[in-house]
Amino acid sequence: MKSTFLVTALAGLFASQAAVAQDQRPSPAQLPMPAAAPDPATDQQNLVNLDLSSGGRVVLQLRPDVAPNHVARMKALICRGFYDGIIFHRVIDGFMAQAGDPTGTGEGGSDLPDLKAEFNLLPHLRGTVSAARTNDPDTANSQFFIMLMPRTTLDRRYTVYGRVISGMQYVDAIEKGEPPANPSKILKATLAGGCAGVPTAPAPVAPAPAPAAPVATPPAAEAAPLPAEPTTPEEPATPPQ
Repeated sequence: MKSTFLVTALAGLFASQAAVAQDQRPSPAQLPMPAAAPDPATDQQNLVNLDLSSGGRVVLQLRPDVAPNHVARMKALICRGFYDGIIFHRVIDGFMAQAGDPTGTGEGGSDLPDLKAEFNLLPHLRGTVSAARTNDPDTANSQFFIMLMPRTTLDRRYTVYGRVISGMQYVDAIEKGEPPANPSKILKATLAGGCAGVPTAPAPVAPAPAPAAPVATPPAAEAAPLPAEPTTPEEPATPPQ
């Protein structure tokens, strides 16, 4: 998915009755209650160190119990060195800081497949780490955002998969802008527990078994290519639905 990845804020700033009426997010009753986060001292395999150009190290604690595929994706990309040098390309004061696009435009991602949404009951509070996507819920790939302030209208619309547990002052210091004039960047991303045993590519798909005998019917005609998918606008009037 190479469409523009947008994180927009409904909240009190831009919310409308029409947007609320069209709310398609799952109800809380449909989702399991998450457990308390483990003690970081015993959860090293889920701690991420982000050394930022804004002045210091930010430590994230990932939550594989609520979003295992999103956590596995971030770990895989970190162990590839994917996030090293990537900028925060969209940073809105009082809202969020977005990164994870190697092109720095908001339209890029990794070469891995897009992820299906893993919506859960973890809220979008200050320091929450959540997956950026297009208007299609199942298009998260490599981009993520860190909340600068709470925005509960994003809950159950975007996949939360971690939170900042130290260094939030360096997130606050990230250069603001859409895009920033002098963007802050991730100098280095590492896993506190190391990359041993972390898969960095999707598991290979086993080939289909060969047919027992030749098929008598003629081969099907080659399918026509699908039209190119349109991208979402870069600057929506309102943030995420």
